[in-house]
Amino acid sequence: MKRRGNAKVIPANPEAIFLPYQSRWIKDKSRLKLMEKSRQVGLSWCTAYDVIEDVSAQGRRYDEWVSSRDDIQARLFLEDAKLWAGVSNLAAQDLGEQVLDLGNGEKATAYVLTFANGRRLHSMSSNADAQAGKRGGRTLDEFALHKDQRKLWAIAYPGITWGGSLRVVSTHRGSNSFFNALVREIREKGNPKKISLHRVTLQDALDQGFLFKLQQALPADDQQQAMDEAQYFDFVKAGTADAESFDQEYMCIASDDDSKFIEYELITACEYLATEPWQRALDEPVQGQLYAGVDIGRKKDLTVLWIVERLGDVFYTRHVESMARMRKSAQEAIMWPWFERCERICIDASGLGIGWADDAQDRFGEHRVEAVTFTPQVKEALAYPLRGAMEDRKLRIPDDPVIRADLRKVQKQVTAAGNVRFVAESTPDGHADRFWALALALHAGSVPFSPIEFQSAGSVGAAPRDLSGFLYG
Repeated sequence: MKRRGNAKVIPANPEAIFLPYQSRWIKDKSRLKLMEKSRQVGLSWCTAYDVIEDVSAQGRRYDEWVSSRDDIQARLFLEDAKLWAGVSNLAAQDLGEQVLDLGNGEKATAYVLTFANGRRLHSMSSNADAQAGKRGGRTLDEFALHKDQRKLWAIAYPGITWGGSLRVVSTHRGSNSFFNALVREIREKGNPKKISLHRVTLQDALDQGFLFKLQQALPADDQQQAMDEAQYFDFVKAGTADAESFDQEYMCIASDDDSKFIEYELITACEYLATEPWQRALDEPVQGQLYAGVDIGRKKDLTVLWIVERLGDVFYTRHVESMARMRKSAQEAIMWPWFERCERICIDASGLGIGWADDAQDRFGEHRVEAVTFTPQVKEALAYPLRGAMEDRKLRIPDDPVIRADLRKVQKQVTAAGNVRFVAESTPDGHADRFWALALALHAGSVPFSPIEFQSAGSVGAAPRDLSGFLYG
């Protein structure tokens, strides 16, 4: 077959299925092994081969249990395992979806593949309790994206007491994650758990022939065929939400949670699963009440409309609309129909936003529309309840890289005079506009409602966390 693409790094054996970093991972039969990895360089794929090689072996005593982030990833892992079973001529039967009884009325699902030796591969989503009481090998795929990494490790680890290995595979999600704590323990604290550590960045993969492999698999007319390794690296970097996202997602550099107001672990814990639709159409019915927050921009920054639905004491994101370089009339054509459906609306009335707020109050009434002028004190009164809602798991937000990066932009600074400031870097994707739109939406849904001006009447030294009472009554 004619080789495709302009890759300069050609593997020593171009016909080999696995690249060197994949082979090292598969051949490592350590009882505990951990992979910190770049996205999309074939490591979950080769881990599926590693798992079926173990579970299908003659004399194997126990099953294999794989935990993925969500149901879609669990299915994809099983599909990869089925592919490898076919390539390896292993007699494997797909048993489909199985229901696991977790006790106390809770259930989980697993996708099951059984082999000629009687052993099974169970591919499940992220419910940590599904690991309890199971003996055999464990694979925790995209571990840092799980909502409670520490609990998942605590339940999965005892399962290998009587045999099998524990594999942890993940990109990073912040410096304060349990996954990063494991990596730092290995590197900085003498590796007390005796974990075999592997690390593959995008650059590592490119240096070992990844682009060549990719180009052989892509269509001949794909734009990536014309790239060499340096061009592909720049292409991937340009497509990420920001520099922090690129470093974390592709270069194995955990983002510094201590310098950010919202930790990655909080964001991940509040995100919808990939299987949960969240972006609602204007005419879709809702069960609870809708509230809107709007951060206004025109030329440099974005205008962002964020709609939440309150069900009980939890706020569910139902719609997010980002508008860039649009005339005021065009933005209003999008926002006004949503305002018609909302119980309350909070609008950024700083600078040019005052015109939007005035017009909205004229149309929908001052009792429904609050104009919020951003000051350091007002931002503090908005930011802490947002973080508090995340900490209390009373907020659901989209699993979206741009939104995730925007929420991470905000930093808390304390001036020499002891005053608190919230600042954010301005990028082409906004100036933390989504963060403030969400904060305004939560304030609009606060119970009992109190105008934001009165929430900051106390001294700067007052406990900021107490402000969450405005959200939860």
